[in-house]
Amino acid sequence: MRLTRINAINVVAYPKLIICLSLMLLLAGSIAWMSAPASALQAPESFADVIEGILPAVVDIVTTQKVAGRQQEVPNFEFPPGSPFRDFFEEFNRRRRDGTPRQATSLGSGFIIDSKGFVVTNNHVVEGAESITVRMNNGTRYDAEIVGRDEKTDLALLKVETKTPLPSVEWGNSDAVRVGDWAIAIGNPMGLGGTVTMGIISARQRDINSGPYDDYFQTDASINRGNSGGPLFNVDGKVIGINTAIFSQSGGSIGIGFAVSSSLAQNVIGQLRKFGSTRRGWLGVQIQAVTEEIADSLGLKVATGALVGGVLKDSPAAAAGIKTGDVILLFDGKPVVDQSRLPRMVAETDVGKNVVVKVWRDGKDVGLSVNLGELEKVDQASLTTLSVHGADVPSGRESIDELGMSMAGLTAELAEKFQLDSGVEGVVITDIEEDSDAVKKGLRAGDVIVEVNQNKVTTPAEIEKEVQQALQLGRRSVLLRIQRGGDLNFVALRIKTS
Repeated sequence: MRLTRINAINVVAYPKLIICLSLMLLLAGSIAWMSAPASALQAPESFADVIEGILPAVVDIVTTQKVAGRQQEVPNFEFPPGSPFRDFFEEFNRRRRDGTPRQATSLGSGFIIDSKGFVVTNNHVVEGAESITVRMNNGTRYDAEIVGRDEKTDLALLKVETKTPLPSVEWGNSDAVRVGDWAIAIGNPMGLGGTVTMGIISARQRDINSGPYDDYFQTDASINRGNSGGPLFNVDGKVIGINTAIFSQSGGSIGIGFAVSSSLAQNVIGQLRKFGSTRRGWLGVQIQAVTEEIADSLGLKVATGALVGGVLKDSPAAAAGIKTGDVILLFDGKPVVDQSRLPRMVAETDVGKNVVVKVWRDGKDVGLSVNLGELEKVDQASLTTLSVHGADVPSGRESIDELGMSMAGLTAELAEKFQLDSGVEGVVITDIEEDSDAVKKGLRAGDVIVEVNQNKVTTPAEIEKEVQQALQLGRRSVLLRIQRGGDLNFVALRIKTS
Protein backbone atom coordinates (compact mmCIF):
# COMPACT_ATOMS: atom_id res chain seq x y z
CA MET A 1 0.00 0.00 0.00
CA ARG A 2 1.36 3.38 -0.99
CA LEU A 3 0.80 6.36 1.29
CA THR A 4 0.90 9.93 0.02
CA ARG A 5 1.84 12.67 2.44
CA ILE A 6 -0.10 15.92 2.48
CA ASN A 7 2.29 18.88 2.73
CA ALA A 8 1.50 21.29 5.57
CA ILE A 9 1.27 25.01 4.81
CA ASN A 10 3.85 27.08 6.53
CA VAL A 11 1.96 29.72 8.56
CA VAL A 12 4.87 32.08 8.77
CA ALA A 13 5.69 31.97 5.06
CA TYR A 14 2.10 32.48 3.86
CA PRO A 15 0.29 34.86 6.24
CA LYS A 16 -1.95 36.38 3.53
CA LEU A 17 -3.07 32.96 2.40
CA ILE A 18 -4.00 31.96 5.94
CA ILE A 19 -6.04 35.14 6.40
CA CYS A 20 -7.88 34.51 3.13
CA LEU A 21 -8.64 30.92 4.09
CA SER A 22 -9.93 32.00 7.51
CA LEU A 23 -12.27 34.55 5.97
CA MET A 24 -13.56 31.97 3.50
CA LEU A 25 -14.27 29.47 6.28
CA LEU A 26 -16.03 32.13 8.36
CA LEU A 27 -18.17 33.15 5.39
CA ALA A 28 -19.04 29.53 4.59
CA GLY A 29 -20.09 28.92 8.19
CA SER A 30 -22.30 32.01 8.18
CA ILE A 31 -24.01 30.94 4.97
CA ALA A 32 -24.59 27.41 6.32
CA TRP A 33 -26.09 28.81 9.54
CA MET A 34 -28.42 31.18 7.66
CA SER A 35 -29.58 28.42 5.29
CA ALA A 36 -30.20 25.83 8.02
CA PRO A 37 -33.87 24.81 8.32
CA ALA A 38 -35.93 26.33 11.08
CA SER A 39 -36.53 22.88 12.56
CA ALA A 40 -32.82 22.63 13.39
CA LEU A 41 -32.95 25.66 15.71
CA GLN A 42 -32.79 25.08 19.43
CA ALA A 43 -36.00 24.80 21.43
CA PRO A 44 -37.06 27.89 23.39
CA GLU A 45 -35.94 28.12 27.00
CA SER A 46 -39.57 27.95 28.14
CA PHE A 47 -43.01 27.12 26.78
CA ALA A 48 -44.68 29.17 29.50
CA ASP A 49 -46.08 31.79 27.12
CA VAL A 50 -47.76 29.12 24.98
CA ILE A 51 -49.11 27.25 28.02
CA GLU A 52 -50.47 30.44 29.54
CA GLY A 53 -52.60 31.06 26.47
CA ILE A 54 -54.10 27.55 26.16
CA LEU A 55 -54.37 26.27 29.72
CA PRO A 56 -57.65 28.10 30.54
CA ALA A 57 -59.43 26.23 27.71
CA VAL A 58 -58.51 22.79 29.05
CA VAL A 59 -61.14 21.44 31.47
CA ASP A 60 -61.73 18.58 33.87
CA ILE A 61 -64.68 16.28 33.19
CA VAL A 62 -66.42 14.88 36.27
CA THR A 63 -69.14 12.26 35.73
CA THR A 64 -71.38 10.28 38.03
CA GLN A 65 -73.16 7.05 37.29
CA LYS A 66 -74.97 4.35 39.20
CA VAL A 67 -73.14 1.06 39.62
CA ALA A 68 -75.30 -1.91 40.51
CA GLY A 69 -74.35 -3.62 43.73
CA ARG A 70 -73.54 -7.30 43.54
CA GLN A 71 -76.08 -9.64 45.06
CA GLN A 72 -74.15 -12.45 46.67
CA GLU A 73 -74.25 -14.91 49.49
CA VAL A 74 -72.08 -13.82 52.41
CA PRO A 75 -71.59 -15.31 55.88
CA ASN A 76 -73.70 -14.00 58.71
CA PHE A 77 -71.91 -12.31 61.58
CA GLU A 78 -73.89 -13.02 64.76
CA PHE A 79 -73.21 -11.27 68.06
CA PRO A 80 -74.99 -11.49 71.42
CA PRO A 81 -77.52 -8.79 72.36
CA GLY A 82 -75.88 -5.64 73.59
CA SER A 83 -72.67 -6.25 71.67
CA PRO A 84 -71.17 -2.99 70.27
CA PHE A 85 -70.59 -4.78 66.93
CA ARG A 86 -74.14 -6.07 66.46
CA ASP A 87 -75.69 -2.97 64.84
CA PHE A 88 -72.71 -2.49 62.53
CA PHE A 89 -72.69 -6.02 61.18
CA GLU A 90 -76.46 -6.16 60.74
CA GLU A 91 -76.16 -3.16 58.40
CA PHE A 92 -73.18 -4.82 56.74
CA ASN A 93 -75.12 -8.04 56.09
CA ARG A 94 -78.09 -6.11 54.68
CA ARG A 95 -76.02 -4.11 52.19
CA ARG A 96 -74.02 -7.06 51.00
CA ARG A 97 -77.18 -9.03 50.22
CA ASP A 98 -79.56 -6.54 48.63
CA GLY A 99 -77.23 -5.34 45.85
CA THR A 100 -78.16 -1.70 46.44
CA PRO A 101 -76.85 0.51 43.58
CA ARG A 102 -74.15 2.97 44.51
CA GLN A 103 -72.94 6.22 42.99
CA ALA A 104 -69.55 6.15 41.25
CA THR A 105 -67.54 9.16 40.15
CA SER A 106 -65.16 9.22 37.18
CA LEU A 107 -62.66 11.83 36.10
CA GLY A 108 -61.43 12.77 32.66
CA SER A 109 -60.31 15.73 30.59
CA GLY A 110 -61.57 17.85 27.74
CA PHE A 111 -61.06 21.14 25.91
CA ILE A 112 -63.26 23.98 24.70
CA ILE A 113 -63.34 24.52 20.93
CA ASP A 114 -65.88 27.34 20.88
CA SER A 115 -66.44 30.27 23.21
CA LYS A 116 -70.15 29.35 23.21
CA GLY A 117 -69.34 26.31 25.36
CA PHE A 118 -68.69 23.32 23.08
CA VAL A 119 -66.34 20.85 24.77
CA VAL A 120 -64.52 17.88 23.19
CA THR A 121 -63.65 14.74 25.15
CA ASN A 122 -63.53 10.95 24.77
CA ASN A 123 -66.67 8.89 24.47
CA HIS A 124 -65.49 6.50 27.18
CA VAL A 125 -65.20 9.44 29.61
CA VAL A 126 -68.94 10.22 29.44
CA GLU A 127 -70.45 6.90 28.38
CA GLY A 128 -73.19 5.84 30.79
CA ALA A 129 -72.97 9.06 32.81
CA GLU A 130 -76.03 10.27 34.69
CA SER A 131 -74.54 13.71 35.24
CA ILE A 132 -71.58 15.53 33.70
CA THR A 133 -69.77 18.49 35.20
CA VAL A 134 -67.18 20.59 33.38
CA ARG A 135 -64.70 22.15 35.78
CA MET A 136 -62.66 25.08 34.50
CA ASN A 137 -59.05 25.72 35.42
CA ASN A 138 -60.15 28.61 37.67
CA GLY A 139 -62.53 26.34 39.59
CA THR A 140 -65.78 27.41 37.91
CA ARG A 141 -68.19 24.53 37.31
CA TYR A 142 -70.80 24.03 34.61
CA ASP A 143 -73.38 21.30 34.07
CA ALA A 144 -72.88 19.74 30.64
CA GLU A 145 -75.12 17.86 28.21
CA ILE A 146 -74.00 15.43 25.51
CA VAL A 147 -74.44 16.80 21.99
CA GLY A 148 -73.30 13.58 20.34
CA ARG A 149 -71.04 10.56 20.78
CA ASP A 150 -69.13 8.31 18.39
CA GLU A 151 -68.00 4.93 19.66
CA LYS A 152 -65.95 4.09 16.56
CA THR A 153 -63.48 6.93 17.16
CA ASP A 154 -64.10 7.23 20.92
CA LEU A 155 -65.05 10.91 20.66
CA ALA A 156 -67.82 12.96 22.25
CA LEU A 157 -69.03 16.57 22.08
CA LEU A 158 -70.51 18.30 25.13
CA LYS A 159 -72.27 21.65 25.57
CA VAL A 160 -72.37 23.91 28.61
CA GLU A 161 -74.67 26.89 28.98
CA THR A 162 -72.90 30.14 29.76
CA LYS A 163 -73.73 33.82 29.50
CA THR A 164 -70.09 34.86 29.12
CA PRO A 165 -67.71 33.72 26.37
CA LEU A 166 -65.37 30.92 27.42
CA PRO A 167 -61.69 30.57 26.52
CA SER A 168 -61.18 28.22 23.58
CA VAL A 169 -58.43 26.65 21.51
CA GLU A 170 -58.07 26.04 17.76
CA TRP A 171 -57.58 22.89 15.75
CA GLY A 172 -54.15 22.33 14.25
CA ASN A 173 -53.09 20.51 11.09
CA SER A 174 -52.13 17.02 12.23
CA ASP A 175 -51.25 16.01 8.67
CA ALA A 176 -48.24 18.33 8.86
CA VAL A 177 -46.95 16.81 12.10
CA ARG A 178 -43.68 14.89 11.83
CA VAL A 179 -42.12 12.28 14.04
CA GLY A 180 -39.81 14.15 16.42
CA ASP A 181 -41.97 17.29 16.67
CA TRP A 182 -42.67 18.64 20.15
CA ALA A 183 -45.97 17.62 21.79
CA ILE A 184 -47.66 19.21 24.80
CA ALA A 185 -50.28 17.23 26.75
CA ILE A 186 -52.62 18.94 29.22
CA GLY A 187 -55.24 17.21 31.33
CA ASN A 188 -56.49 15.93 34.66
CA PRO A 189 -54.22 12.98 35.52
CA MET A 190 -55.16 11.15 38.71
CA GLY A 191 -57.64 13.96 39.45
CA LEU A 192 -54.88 16.52 39.98
CA GLY A 193 -56.37 19.04 37.55
CA GLY A 194 -54.65 21.15 34.87
CA THR A 195 -51.33 19.34 34.49
CA VAL A 196 -48.87 20.00 31.66
CA THR A 197 -46.44 17.40 30.31
CA MET A 198 -44.16 17.52 27.30
CA GLY A 199 -42.54 15.12 24.90
CA ILE A 200 -42.29 14.41 21.20
CA ILE A 201 -44.34 12.66 18.57
CA SER A 202 -42.90 9.14 18.67
CA ALA A 203 -44.82 7.70 15.70
CA ARG A 204 -47.72 8.44 13.34
CA GLN A 205 -50.72 6.48 12.10
CA ARG A 206 -50.63 3.84 14.81
CA ASP A 207 -53.31 1.14 14.62
CA ILE A 208 -54.04 -0.14 18.14
CA ASN A 209 -57.02 -2.28 17.08
CA SER A 210 -59.53 -0.08 18.88
CA GLY A 211 -61.81 0.49 15.89
CA PRO A 212 -62.12 0.64 12.09
CA TYR A 213 -60.70 4.17 11.82
CA ASP A 214 -57.57 3.91 13.97
CA ASP A 215 -55.20 6.80 13.24
CA TYR A 216 -53.25 7.55 16.40
CA PHE A 217 -50.22 9.61 17.22
CA GLN A 218 -47.86 7.90 19.61
CA THR A 219 -46.19 10.26 22.07
CA ASP A 220 -43.87 10.00 25.04
CA ALA A 221 -45.48 13.00 26.74
CA SER A 222 -46.71 11.62 30.07
CA ILE A 223 -50.36 10.55 29.83
CA ASN A 224 -52.03 8.89 32.82
CA ARG A 225 -55.48 7.96 34.03
CA GLY A 226 -57.63 11.06 33.90
CA ASN A 227 -55.85 12.45 30.84
CA SER A 228 -58.42 10.79 28.55
CA GLY A 229 -60.13 13.37 26.36
CA GLY A 230 -57.50 16.03 26.95
CA PRO A 231 -55.74 17.85 24.11
CA LEU A 232 -52.33 17.24 22.59
CA PHE A 233 -50.88 20.55 21.36
CA ASN A 234 -48.09 21.55 19.03
CA VAL A 235 -45.68 24.34 19.99
CA ASP A 236 -48.01 26.90 18.42
CA GLY A 237 -50.76 26.00 20.89
CA LYS A 238 -52.95 24.28 18.28
CA VAL A 239 -54.72 20.98 19.00
CA ILE A 240 -53.17 18.17 16.95
CA GLY A 241 -54.68 15.26 18.88
CA ILE A 242 -56.97 14.02 21.63
CA ASN A 243 -55.25 11.89 24.29
CA THR A 244 -57.14 8.62 24.37
CA ALA A 245 -55.12 5.60 25.51
CA ILE A 246 -51.83 4.45 27.01
CA PHE A 247 -49.84 1.25 26.87
CA SER A 248 -48.97 0.24 30.40
CA GLN A 249 -48.77 -2.91 32.48
CA SER A 250 -48.92 -0.97 35.74
CA GLY A 251 -51.62 1.56 34.86
CA GLY A 252 -49.14 4.46 34.96
CA SER A 253 -47.29 6.20 32.17
CA ILE A 254 -44.29 4.44 30.67
CA GLY A 255 -43.92 6.90 27.81
CA ILE A 256 -46.25 5.19 25.33
CA GLY A 257 -49.43 7.21 24.87
CA PHE A 258 -51.85 7.47 21.97
CA ALA A 259 -53.86 10.42 20.69
CA VAL A 260 -56.54 10.58 17.99
CA SER A 261 -55.28 12.84 15.21
CA SER A 262 -57.02 16.20 14.87
CA SER A 263 -57.68 15.62 11.15
CA LEU A 264 -59.85 12.64 12.05
CA ALA A 265 -61.37 14.21 15.16
CA GLN A 266 -62.26 17.54 13.55
CA ASN A 267 -64.42 15.84 10.92
CA VAL A 268 -66.22 13.67 13.48
CA ILE A 269 -66.78 16.55 15.91
CA GLY A 270 -68.11 18.71 13.07
CA GLN A 271 -70.72 16.05 12.25
CA LEU A 272 -71.68 15.61 15.90
CA ARG A 273 -72.17 19.35 16.23
CA LYS A 274 -74.26 19.61 13.07
CA PHE A 275 -76.31 16.41 13.24
CA GLY A 276 -75.87 15.05 16.77
CA SER A 277 -74.45 11.87 15.25
CA THR A 278 -72.00 10.85 12.54
CA ARG A 279 -72.94 10.51 8.87
CA ARG A 280 -70.20 8.51 7.23
CA GLY A 281 -69.85 7.55 3.61
CA TRP A 282 -70.46 3.88 2.77
CA LEU A 283 -68.94 1.91 -0.10
CA GLY A 284 -70.03 -1.64 0.72
CA VAL A 285 -66.95 -3.80 0.23
CA GLN A 286 -64.99 -6.23 2.35
CA ILE A 287 -61.29 -5.59 1.94
CA GLN A 288 -57.93 -7.04 2.90
CA ALA A 289 -54.28 -6.06 2.60
CA VAL A 290 -52.31 -6.44 -0.62
CA THR A 291 -49.15 -8.37 0.23
CA GLU A 292 -46.16 -8.63 -2.10
CA GLU A 293 -47.23 -12.15 -3.04
CA ILE A 294 -50.78 -11.03 -3.79
CA ALA A 295 -49.42 -8.14 -5.87
CA ASP A 296 -47.21 -10.55 -7.81
CA SER A 297 -50.11 -12.92 -8.45
CA LEU A 298 -52.17 -10.03 -9.86
CA GLY A 299 -49.38 -8.52 -11.93
CA LEU A 300 -49.09 -5.41 -9.75
CA LYS A 301 -45.58 -4.00 -9.60
CA VAL A 302 -46.05 -2.54 -6.11
CA ALA A 303 -47.93 -3.98 -3.13
CA THR A 304 -50.38 -1.14 -2.61
CA GLY A 305 -54.11 -0.51 -2.44
CA ALA A 306 -56.96 -2.51 -0.91
CA LEU A 307 -57.98 -5.91 -2.26
CA VAL A 308 -61.75 -6.37 -2.54
CA GLY A 309 -62.59 -9.64 -0.82
CA GLY A 310 -66.32 -9.27 -1.29
CA VAL A 311 -68.97 -6.86 -2.52
CA LEU A 312 -72.13 -6.46 -0.45
CA LYS A 313 -75.45 -6.90 -2.20
CA ASP A 314 -77.30 -3.69 -3.14
CA SER A 315 -74.31 -1.58 -2.03
CA PRO A 316 -72.89 1.49 -3.82
CA ALA A 317 -69.90 -0.64 -4.84
CA ALA A 318 -72.13 -3.26 -6.46
CA ALA A 319 -74.07 -0.59 -8.33
CA ALA A 320 -70.83 0.93 -9.62
CA GLY A 321 -69.51 -2.38 -10.92
CA ILE A 322 -66.74 -3.01 -8.39
CA LYS A 323 -65.94 -6.74 -8.38
CA THR A 324 -64.42 -9.22 -6.00
CA GLY A 325 -60.69 -9.41 -6.71
CA ASP A 326 -60.38 -5.76 -7.75
CA VAL A 327 -57.61 -3.78 -6.07
CA ILE A 328 -58.72 -0.25 -5.19
CA LEU A 329 -55.77 2.04 -5.99
CA LEU A 330 -57.35 5.51 -5.99
CA PHE A 331 -60.35 6.85 -4.13
CA ASP A 332 -61.66 10.33 -4.92
CA GLY A 333 -58.30 11.25 -6.46
CA LYS A 334 -56.27 10.12 -3.46
CA PRO A 335 -53.96 7.08 -3.49
CA VAL A 336 -54.96 4.17 -1.27
CA VAL A 337 -51.57 3.48 0.26
CA ASP A 338 -52.74 0.40 2.11
CA GLN A 339 -55.92 -1.41 3.10
CA SER A 340 -56.20 0.26 6.52
CA ARG A 341 -56.50 3.75 5.02
CA LEU A 342 -59.53 3.10 2.81
CA PRO A 343 -62.24 2.86 5.53
CA ARG A 344 -61.28 6.26 6.87
CA MET A 345 -61.12 7.80 3.38
CA VAL A 346 -64.63 6.54 2.64
CA ALA A 347 -66.00 7.55 6.05
CA GLU A 348 -64.72 11.11 5.69
CA THR A 349 -66.38 11.59 2.28
CA ASP A 350 -69.81 13.21 2.10
CA VAL A 351 -72.80 10.93 1.81
CA GLY A 352 -74.28 11.06 -1.70
CA LYS A 353 -71.09 12.28 -3.34
CA ASN A 354 -70.10 10.81 -6.71
CA VAL A 355 -66.56 9.55 -6.30
CA VAL A 356 -64.15 8.32 -8.97
CA VAL A 357 -62.51 5.03 -7.96
CA LYS A 358 -59.60 3.49 -9.86
CA VAL A 359 -59.19 -0.27 -9.55
CA TRP A 360 -56.69 -2.80 -10.86
CA ARG A 361 -58.51 -5.52 -12.80
CA ASP A 362 -57.19 -8.15 -15.22
CA GLY A 363 -53.81 -6.48 -15.44
CA LYS A 364 -54.97 -2.94 -16.17
CA ASP A 365 -56.45 0.17 -14.54
CA VAL A 366 -60.22 0.58 -14.63
CA GLY A 367 -62.03 3.79 -13.66
CA LEU A 368 -65.45 3.64 -11.98
CA SER A 369 -67.89 6.19 -10.56
CA VAL A 370 -69.47 5.43 -7.18
CA ASN A 371 -72.31 7.27 -5.45
CA LEU A 372 -71.63 6.82 -1.73
CA GLY A 373 -74.33 5.67 0.64
CA GLU A 374 -74.66 6.39 4.38
CA LEU A 375 -73.05 3.88 6.71
CA GLU A 376 -75.34 4.62 9.65
CA LYS A 377 -78.41 3.62 7.65
CA VAL A 378 -77.02 0.23 6.74
CA ASP A 379 -78.24 -2.84 8.57
CA GLN A 380 -74.83 -4.46 8.93
CA ALA A 381 -76.17 -7.75 10.23
CA SER A 382 -78.09 -8.40 7.02
CA LEU A 383 -75.34 -7.32 4.65
CA THR A 384 -72.08 -8.73 5.96
CA THR A 385 -72.63 -12.39 5.09
CA LEU A 386 -71.26 -13.41 1.71
CA SER A 387 -71.76 -16.86 0.22
CA VAL A 388 -71.07 -18.72 -2.99
CA HIS A 389 -73.87 -20.94 -4.25
CA GLY A 390 -73.78 -23.83 -6.68
CA ALA A 391 -74.02 -27.59 -7.01
CA ASP A 392 -71.59 -30.31 -6.04
CA VAL A 393 -69.18 -31.17 -8.85
CA PRO A 394 -67.79 -34.70 -8.65
CA SER A 395 -64.09 -35.07 -9.35
CA GLY A 396 -61.17 -37.25 -8.37
CA ARG A 397 -58.55 -36.37 -5.79
CA GLU A 398 -55.32 -34.83 -7.00
CA SER A 399 -52.06 -33.65 -5.47
CA ILE A 400 -50.68 -30.35 -6.76
CA ASP A 401 -47.03 -30.39 -5.79
CA GLU A 402 -46.45 -26.76 -6.79
CA LEU A 403 -48.80 -25.72 -3.97
CA GLY A 404 -47.98 -28.51 -1.53
CA MET A 405 -51.61 -29.60 -1.22
CA SER A 406 -53.96 -32.43 -2.07
CA MET A 407 -57.51 -31.53 -3.07
CA ALA A 408 -60.68 -32.86 -4.60
CA GLY A 409 -63.86 -31.66 -6.20
CA LEU A 410 -66.73 -31.35 -3.77
CA THR A 411 -68.88 -34.40 -3.15
CA ALA A 412 -71.63 -35.08 -0.65
CA GLU A 413 -69.23 -37.35 1.22
CA LEU A 414 -66.55 -34.63 1.56
CA ALA A 415 -69.14 -32.01 2.47
CA GLU A 416 -70.33 -34.23 5.32
CA LYS A 417 -66.78 -35.10 6.43
CA PHE A 418 -65.68 -31.44 6.66
CA GLN A 419 -69.11 -30.14 7.74
CA LEU A 420 -69.35 -27.76 4.80
CA ASP A 421 -72.36 -25.57 4.18
CA SER A 422 -74.79 -26.81 1.57
CA GLY A 423 -74.55 -25.09 -1.77
CA VAL A 424 -70.81 -24.38 -1.59
CA GLU A 425 -69.04 -24.71 -4.93
CA GLY A 426 -65.30 -25.16 -5.37
CA VAL A 427 -62.43 -27.52 -4.62
CA VAL A 428 -61.91 -28.80 -1.09
CA ILE A 429 -58.41 -29.11 0.41
CA THR A 430 -57.96 -32.64 1.74
CA ASP A 431 -54.34 -32.58 2.90
CA ILE A 432 -51.45 -30.10 3.21
CA GLU A 433 -47.72 -30.82 3.27
CA GLU A 434 -45.82 -29.90 6.42
CA ASP A 435 -43.65 -26.77 6.16
CA SER A 436 -45.49 -25.73 2.99
CA ASP A 437 -46.43 -22.13 2.29
CA ALA A 438 -50.07 -23.14 2.62
CA VAL A 439 -49.48 -24.19 6.23
CA LYS A 440 -47.65 -20.94 6.97
CA LYS A 441 -50.59 -18.98 5.52
CA GLY A 442 -53.02 -20.77 7.83
CA LEU A 443 -54.80 -23.01 5.31
CA ARG A 444 -56.15 -26.34 6.52
CA ALA A 445 -57.99 -29.41 5.35
CA GLY A 446 -61.65 -28.59 4.79
CA ASP A 447 -61.03 -25.13 3.35
CA VAL A 448 -62.70 -24.67 -0.02
CA ILE A 449 -60.86 -23.04 -2.93
CA VAL A 450 -63.47 -20.99 -4.75
CA GLU A 451 -61.23 -19.10 -7.20
CA VAL A 452 -57.65 -19.15 -8.44
CA ASN A 453 -56.30 -15.95 -9.95
CA GLN A 454 -59.86 -14.58 -9.96
CA ASN A 455 -61.21 -17.46 -12.02
CA LYS A 456 -63.78 -19.84 -10.54
CA VAL A 457 -62.62 -23.41 -10.11
CA THR A 458 -64.56 -26.63 -9.48
CA THR A 459 -61.93 -29.28 -10.17
CA PRO A 460 -58.26 -29.82 -9.22
CA ALA A 461 -57.42 -29.87 -12.93
CA GLU A 462 -58.63 -26.27 -13.28
CA ILE A 463 -56.37 -25.25 -10.39
CA GLU A 464 -53.40 -27.01 -11.97
CA LYS A 465 -54.11 -25.13 -15.21
CA GLU A 466 -54.11 -21.77 -13.39
CA VAL A 467 -50.79 -22.61 -11.70
CA GLN A 468 -49.14 -23.46 -15.01
CA GLN A 469 -50.45 -20.26 -16.63
CA ALA A 470 -49.02 -18.22 -13.77
CA LEU A 471 -45.62 -19.86 -14.26
CA GLN A 472 -45.72 -19.08 -17.98
CA LEU A 473 -46.35 -15.41 -17.12
CA GLY A 474 -43.29 -15.41 -14.86
CA ARG A 475 -45.30 -15.05 -11.64
CA ARG A 476 -44.11 -16.61 -8.42
CA SER A 477 -47.51 -16.81 -6.69
CA VAL A 478 -51.13 -17.67 -7.31
CA LEU A 479 -54.07 -15.95 -5.66
CA LEU A 480 -56.59 -18.27 -4.04
CA ARG A 481 -60.00 -17.26 -2.77
CA ILE A 482 -60.76 -19.41 0.23
CA GLN A 483 -64.13 -20.06 1.84
CA ARG A 484 -64.16 -21.19 5.47
CA GLY A 485 -67.53 -21.25 7.13
CA GLY A 486 -69.26 -18.03 6.10
CA ASP A 487 -66.03 -16.12 5.46
CA LEU A 488 -64.29 -15.50 2.14
CA ASN A 489 -60.66 -14.36 1.99
CA PHE A 490 -57.86 -14.12 -0.52
CA VAL A 491 -54.60 -15.95 0.16
CA ALA A 492 -51.51 -15.75 -2.08
CA LEU A 493 -49.41 -18.93 -2.19
CA ARG A 494 -45.88 -19.23 -3.51
CA ILE A 495 -45.44 -21.67 -6.37
CA LYS A 496 -42.78 -24.31 -5.78
CA THR A 497 -40.64 -24.62 -8.89
CA SER A 498 -38.34 -27.41 -7.79
